Amino acid sequence: MRLECDGMALGCNSLIELRDAIATGKVSAVDAVRAYLDRIERYNKKLFAFREVYADSALARARQVDAGESRGRALAGVPVAIKDCMCSTEGTTACSSRMLANYRSPFTATAVQKLIDAGAIVLGRTNMDEFAMGSSTEHSAFGRTLNPWNTDCVPGGSSGGSAAAVAADLCAAALGSDTGGSIRQPAALCGVIGLKPTYGRVSRYGLVAFASSLDQIGPFARTIPDAALMLSVIAGHDPLDSTSAPGNMDAFDVEQPVQNLRIGIPAQYRSDANHPAVSAAWDEAIAVYQDAGAKIVEVELPHTEYGIPVYYIVATAEASSNLARYDGVHYGHRAQNPADLIDLYCKSRSEGFGDEVKRRIMLGTYALSSGYYDAYYNRALKVRRLIKQDFDNAFFQGRGCDAILCPSTPGPAFKFGEKMDDPLAMYLNDVYTVNSNLAGNASISLPGGFVEIDGKRLPLGVQLICPAFEEAKLLRIARMHEKATGYTQHRPPLDV
Repeated sequence: MRLECDGMALGCNSLIELRDAIATGKVSAVDAVRAYLDRIERYNKKLFAFREVYADSALARARQVDAGESRGRALAGVPVAIKDCMCSTEGTTACSSRMLANYRSPFTATAVQKLIDAGAIVLGRTNMDEFAMGSSTEHSAFGRTLNPWNTDCVPGGSSGGSAAAVAADLCAAALGSDTGGSIRQPAALCGVIGLKPTYGRVSRYGLVAFASSLDQIGPFARTIPDAALMLSVIAGHDPLDSTSAPGNMDAFDVEQPVQNLRIGIPAQYRSDANHPAVSAAWDEAIAVYQDAGAKIVEVELPHTEYGIPVYYIVATAEASSNLARYDGVHYGHRAQNPADLIDLYCKSRSEGFGDEVKRRIMLGTYALSSGYYDAYYNRALKVRRLIKQDFDNAFFQGRGCDAILCPSTPGPAFKFGEKMDDPLAMYLNDVYTVNSNLAGNASISLPGGFVEIDGKRLPLGVQLICPAFEEAKLLRIARMHEKATGYTQHRPPLDV
């Protein structure tokens, strides 16, 4: 990464290098923030990675850092971004929806506040699929985000803005949320690292809810050490979130390889539906770990095929319940001149929600309705348990493995509009990610190489999955791949 500000180059290749340069006085926090703001000014008009930018407050915060206010803190002076579904007292928390277009939160999400307390400087909030429902960031009410590698293609979703911002060097790192792959899928399509922590590892307080039993906040970064540092800052128990796990997560050494490493390869993930380049990237990653001395073992995840239907029952049912509050009275957009209260509800929700959100609310309401609850929702919960048992068996029984290695997505980034008219085709982009959310595991997407399509390179991703609360091991295993391949050093051409 080379940041340019008024002709002065800041030679930092990672968040940690930038943090250290600021700490030692080689770079001022003000210059770092200005450098990123300059890049945002140059590129965001086309990419639309950021929905809001907080230039004045970011520079004011940077001056405080330079005055010594955050000296010694883990992220002192580091410019970061947050996804638009994370509450903050600055700006509007809109979830990229008309429903919340003017909502100003009176409080800040715990994960965001932890970044601020660690000295990070929030540059702004990133674009996303409305209410985190989507796989392409085409469902934002404010406009679509473009993929920095090829602006004809989607960046993935729903955290497409955060992924694109990190890929385009518009921030040093960013936060996203992952309900069924919304961190890992866009990370793969934009060629960056995306980490979904274990459910409960990071507080969800202040994260606008989509599906409460699946949602989890995690970081986007350019290197594994950067992702590990971000996680160590935002993780930990929060009394404001009853589902957050006890204990904090101190900084740990990701440079230490895992000894006697056993990597599981799920037979069910070998599919003719995979793009040939995805299969090749997976095979290359297997070879990388074999060369590092890992034992490769085949594992069985027999309920894999049920992941997508189970996810789209559980997630939509929870979404139906969570989004019931947006009725024009309690929260959100209020329609004008309604005939009566029922008309107010109908008009407000019809005007405020986009088509994909409406589709998922209707699916979830149907699954929870009288006469269908047992046939759909209750049965989906039972199969969800079987999916978790599959992972537990792979990790802890018989030929148990330390991590499972698989693709992040079935293909590279696709072109805008290609799947908008086929919701099922769009949903299948998450076929390799949803099961990790259903099981509550820790998982990460790593850059896995490139494929050339129409004369332009597009990144590919590979995914590692570990048992719950084993993020330290997960990141050490991921670092082994990163050091062997160097794919995280590649940057998009940004011909925008």
